Amino acid sequence: MNNIITKLPLVIFVILVASLFIFLKNDNQELNSVLIDKEFPEFNLSSLDKSKVLSKNDLEDLPFIINVWATWCITCRVEHPFLMQLKNNPDITVYGINYKDDRREALNLLDRTGNPFKFSIFDPEGRLAIDLGVYGAPETFLIGKDGLIKVRHTGALTPEVWEEKFTNYID
Repeated sequence: MNNIITKLPLVIFVILVASLFIFLKNDNQELNSVLIDKEFPEFNLSSLDKSKVLSKNDLEDLPFIINVWATWCITCRVEHPFLMQLKNNPDITVYGINYKDDRREALNLLDRTGNPFKFSIFDPEGRLAIDLGVYGAPETFLIGKDGLIKVRHTGALTPEVWEEKFTNYID
């Protein structure tokens, strides 16, 4: 009996470590979204450049992607060159949501690295992001020709991810 009591903490520790390993191994950047096949949420927020107040009606070019990004997001900088390539794709429009960020820093970053977005929605408190179920940046949504959300991807948007998840909804 004494032997079991002395080994119990070790057994519990091994179970906890194994559970953590399994949990982390299964994190594949997939998040189910209740918004799939639903309309993009309504919003009224300023454009990043303060040129106008934007609403859902300003997202007019179907299909389109909307990318949630911020200057503090390192992974956003990794995906930026691919977003710049997508900007030149005539079959898709790229919009941005600048998420919980400093407006001046965001504008400066786009000036230095290029602006892949037709426009960026400035969401300093994350209100639109909450409506989309965003929990961080980057996240990318594809809105199909029918105006419904078709894809939600968390993490960097890469050519491989684009090919695997997005291209079926473009043509």
